[in-house]
Amino acid sequence: MTGFGRGESGTAEQAWVVEIRTVNHRFLDQRVLLPPAFTALEERIKKTVAQQQERGRVDISVTLRGESVSGSRLHLDLDLARQYHACLEKMNTELGLETEIQLADMLTQRNLITVQEQNPDIDEEWPQLKEALLAALADCAGMREREGGSLKQDLLQRLDNFATLVQKIEGMIPEVLARRQEELKGRVNKMLEGMDIDPVRLAQETAIMADKADVTEEVVRLASHIDQFRGFMESDESVGRRLDFLLQEFLREVNTLASKISNSAIAHLGVEMKNEIEKLREQVQNIE
Repeated sequence: MTGFGRGESGTAEQAWVVEIRTVNHRFLDQRVLLPPAFTALEERIKKTVAQQQERGRVDISVTLRGESVSGSRLHLDLDLARQYHACLEKMNTELGLETEIQLADMLTQRNLITVQEQNPDIDEEWPQLKEALLAALADCAGMREREGGSLKQDLLQRLDNFATLVQKIEGMIPEVLARRQEELKGRVNKMLEGMDIDPVRLAQETAIMADKADVTEEVVRLASHIDQFRGFMESDESVGRRLDFLLQEFLREVNTLASKISNSAIAHLGVEMKNEIEKLREQVQNIE
């Protein structure tokens, strides 16, 4: 499910800010953006996120606001600057130059201002960063739960539509089987016209052939799958993959059902069922 969360932890002088964005994905795919000096914290961040989320693409942006925003700081060598200044003044005096020493003259001198890399204490920074990360995760989870409530209602409505189609087929089975048996009898009688054959045996064989078109087992399994689906929807655990697998079973049963009965009305209902399954699968991809 999609979501956004923001967390902040620290002081007025320095604070960690974490922003999390999530979108649909079949597996858990994390992307972490950190200040260069703190890349060693990436695995800790991913591990913390994985403890709360199992599916989805998660983009995590981490910034450090305040004095130590990066791992590099500028250093001014005042002692060297004084020496440069003294040398320039002496040059003016010795050569009789009537020029005033400007700041620009000083900045052209080498090594006055240098970049010094800072080595932050990762273990010391982690507790504060983790607090901001957990706050962002909680904020994101709240948004995802609100979306999940709407998604749940849509899934249950589509599941009811699917269950109604299954019930229609279940009600049609006796009539379809009876008609199928009569059709088989007529065809067999026509093929065996003029032949002496035991009518009881003929009725038995016809009944066996008709029984092969019985889809009662498929309907019963579909009803069971529907109950399982509803049960998973009430679970507090991550059920996205289970629902995805269950919908594959839905489709398998519907395909078997359609192949066993050559009936236009049931074939039409089968197409509608497949359409509902596809809509359910699209929504289930959003569920963790």
